Amino acid sequence: MVTLLAAVALAAAVSCVPGPVAGARLAALWPTPSSGPRWRPWAAGPVVVGGVFGLVLAGPGGALAGALVAFTVRRRHRRARATSEAARIADQLASAVGRITDELRAGSHPAAALNGVHADGPHARELLAPAAVAAQLGDGVPPALRRSAAGRPDVAADLDRLASVWSLAERHGIPLADLLAGAQADIRWRVQFGNTVRSQLAGPRATAAVLTALPVLGLGLGQLIGADPVAVLRGGVLGQAMLVSGVVLAAAGTAWSDQILRAAVPR
Repeated sequence: MVTLLAAVALAAAVSCVPGPVAGARLAALWPTPSSGPRWRPWAAGPVVVGGVFGLVLAGPGGALAGALVAFTVRRRHRRARATSEAARIADQLASAVGRITDELRAGSHPAAALNGVHADGPHARELLAPAAVAAQLGDGVPPALRRSAAGRPDVAADLDRLASVWSLAERHGIPLADLLAGAQADIRWRVQFGNTVRSQLAGPRATAAVLTALPVLGLGLGQLIGADPVAVLRGGVLGQAMLVSGVVLAAAGTAWSDQILRAAVPR
């Protein structure tokens, strides 16, 4: 009899386990904060290849120089890709907020407007899905938006503003559509202004790239006139030290110019 009761209780417990859809909804309420970019072993591949190439060309100093050059190029590429991705995410978020605003002005309930997030872009859907689930379950939308902002510094300011706007509308009865329209216009302006500034900085970026490449051009010119600077850099401790020092200074100059140009773009 006890065994039968235990089996019945176990079957009842198994039948109460939430399905995949319900489990996804519950998980969306408490998204796992992103801890930033994770280190992957294969990400060091270009640096290793650069070091090996430099070792073959110019010995131990060349290995350090090659690894540093590969690291600098890879870092610049990753930052450029992250900047482009951040602009794309902000643009999708602005489009989603615009859609929600239009639905609210058409008379939709805020929960119904948020529930249409499946029609938005993948990035906006990922950011707003917790808020949509919270609205469907009667939970607070502003806390869900702030949870989505955790670990996402690229859009944390925008999501925090949306959460503040939502809280203000709920607390004081201000039309939510009007507040969201203002937030959407601000996000859209920032994206467009950032794209404009980056396009106008194409000239300074090209100048910085040319200045960075001048030492390499100088080495090539020296080889053409017979001075053989490559042999000087490859031979002896002094040449190796000069090679590493020159690459370090060039990398530092590149990082400095990138920082100056990046500071001109609004965040």
